[in-house]
Amino acid sequence: MRERVSVTVEGRELTLSNLDKVLYPESGFTKAEVIDYYTRIAPVLLPHLAGRPLTVKRYPDGVAGQSFYEKNTRGHTPAWVRRVTLPVPGSTKDRETIDFAVVDDLPTLIYFANLAAIELHVPMWRVDRHGDPLPPDTLVFALAPGAPATIVDCCRVACLLRDLLHDAGLDPLPKTSGRKGMQLYVPLRGRSGPAAGPAEFARDVARRLESRYPDRVTSVMAKKARPGKVFIDWSQNNPAKTTVAPYSLRANPIPTVSTPLRWEEVIACAEHGAAPGPTAPGPGGGGASAAPPVPQADQAPIMVFTAADVLKRVAEYGDLFGALAEA
Repeated sequence: MRERVSVTVEGRELTLSNLDKVLYPESGFTKAEVIDYYTRIAPVLLPHLAGRPLTVKRYPDGVAGQSFYEKNTRGHTPAWVRRVTLPVPGSTKDRETIDFAVVDDLPTLIYFANLAAIELHVPMWRVDRHGDPLPPDTLVFALAPGAPATIVDCCRVACLLRDLLHDAGLDPLPKTSGRKGMQLYVPLRGRSGPAAGPAEFARDVARRLESRYPDRVTSVMAKKARPGKVFIDWSQNNPAKTTVAPYSLRANPIPTVSTPLRWEEVIACAEHGAAPGPTAPGPGGGGASAAPPVPQADQAPIMVFTAADVLKRVAEYGDLFGALAEA
């Protein structure tokens, strides 16, 4: 395969490089396959990136190599990539502002995929057409299991959290983290958000659930508080923080994806103590099993989906996070 390939994407000229470079050594998944996945998933991914300042996690030598987060657009970023200049109080690099990219179209998405920007992270708010920040349009609760707790415990806590949010008139949507945990997103649908503010409201909800189920839930970030419990990370609602975007790849040994779920899948996992596992890692691989496999006695259950799985799920279900794109 040639080292550099010139392509035209929606009228934009791009030069793709090192397409045969393996970015996921355990599965042989190449940069070309990363770009292919992001191209094919773009119709459902782009609405969740549009208008949101982008932070990427790049893996130029693959997921087994060194990685780094990148927020500031580089000097040779194409002029057609949308940028917004935003204040970054408390920047670790003593910068007052950062020029963030905003991924509103396929050429920009492919540009970043070609940089081995495997993971895409965005905040719970957008900017307007002038680049000014808008109020948060989404709440997020990240659920992380502290061993020996597993994804099954996360699903059980997710069901409890859903009931609590329903009582507040909110309708959460579940997705996997692409790793061991999961997240619940709550579309605010144009509302100004909870009166106390998204982060404060999320903190209060997490603490309320912790008070009801202290042996199963913690709202405390300290790792010593997590063993055997599910940590509800409410702090992701801080405007300065980001969360991995729906449909983003994750840097695991195989190309897993932060995958929107059906509540039926979450409930089945919670009730039966098993979860779907990954299938073939390539875009042409098989989809997730209809029935969750029962893990071996010495294996913790997992709920992960590969790029191949997610493409098949979208073909079958569409965008399970569509309500968020409409918020």
